[in-house]
Amino acid sequence: MSDNLLFSPSAARALHLHAQALLQPRRRRAAKADVLAAIRGMAVLQIDTIHVVARSPYLVLWSRLGDYPPAWLDELLAEGALFEYWAHEACFVPIEDYRLLRHRMLDPAAMGWKYSVNWLREHRREVEQVLAHVRAHGPVRAADFERIDGKAGGWWQWKPEKRALEVLYTAGQLMIARRHNFQRVYDLAERVLPGWDDATLPPPAQVRRELALNTVRALGLARAAWVPDYYRTRPPHQDLDALVQEGALLRAGVDGWRDPVYLHPEHLEAARAAAAGTLAPTLTTILSPFDPVVWDRRRALELFGFDYRLECYTPADKRRHGYFTLPLLRRGALVGRVDAKAHRRDGLFELKALALEPGTRLSERFVRDIAGALRRCAQWHACPRVLVGRTEPPSFGALLQGALAEPPVAEAA
Repeated sequence: MSDNLLFSPSAARALHLHAQALLQPRRRRAAKADVLAAIRGMAVLQIDTIHVVARSPYLVLWSRLGDYPPAWLDELLAEGALFEYWAHEACFVPIEDYRLLRHRMLDPAAMGWKYSVNWLREHRREVEQVLAHVRAHGPVRAADFERIDGKAGGWWQWKPEKRALEVLYTAGQLMIARRHNFQRVYDLAERVLPGWDDATLPPPAQVRRELALNTVRALGLARAAWVPDYYRTRPPHQDLDALVQEGALLRAGVDGWRDPVYLHPEHLEAARAAAAGTLAPTLTTILSPFDPVVWDRRRALELFGFDYRLECYTPADKRRHGYFTLPLLRRGALVGRVDAKAHRRDGLFELKALALEPGTRLSERFVRDIAGALRRCAQWHACPRVLVGRTEPPSFGALLQGALAEPPVAEAA
């Protein structure tokens, strides 16, 4: 049945956004349970600490849920509904998937830069002292250890105790019990997850299978080449055609693509609607650079035609769009990017630079949609004023400023 499904590129995007809960505006205010449901829908929620606007995990959730208290995410971690580990990168992951990432903890040397065998060998005594301290005194933050080597702080010059905590965390001996002002609080794994027993660990083949199924479900539809990046899995990779043969996945096509795409049966009804042209994206919102929709830059280009780069690590004089540009999602298309900064003390949301994709048609509806999304994001940041800076094309700036000055209009579904 699935082999007969053929999607247009716009229908493929609609199905992807449906799976990512970015198809249409929410019709009710978010509850705490919706935060956990959103993370389960994405499978993983990437963590990043840059906060010129809200830190990435909170912004990813806002894109899907609208206004909600960010503290709910922190509470779900402290309550044990989530755990932190290396998935796509550092991520919040539903606790039921701990068993799927436990293999990585048992073989930390395979984690590359995240776990230095040589450093551990040279600092074994310090690592054991840190572990003994946590065992004796309870949860700790890296800030609880005073720096005495005279070096400054960047991540490349972590004090030995911080690096020891990270080594023990990557090896699964410590877990993140909670966060305090977004700082990790480490504790013994057996205290954070007391019921776990490695005897229940699924075999590697089952882990590969479940991670692939999770990925295809989260993406809505997936080329085979897209799947390994989602959890950053290493070879051997799961054979997706074998999952089709057993009925765990479905296979379909996208007009103009030579290779097939794979679907999870959970999305079959939505896939049929997408293929029929009745799955209509109506949401306009702002995305984090670490949103699953855009974190795989190649996938964003293939699926949306959106060539996206994060330039915060690029020297300032070589940046084209800005330090921390946020993609603009409008009714199923990625239509531009904005370099924004929330000046919370002043109640000002600054649009330092906003660039639309070449050829974008500036209809009244388009301008109203973008203005509404920016206004909602600013208000969530407790910034009632929005300042429009440089725009591409330049004519969009005046149109946007005018729309922002008008009374807000409810977003049409």
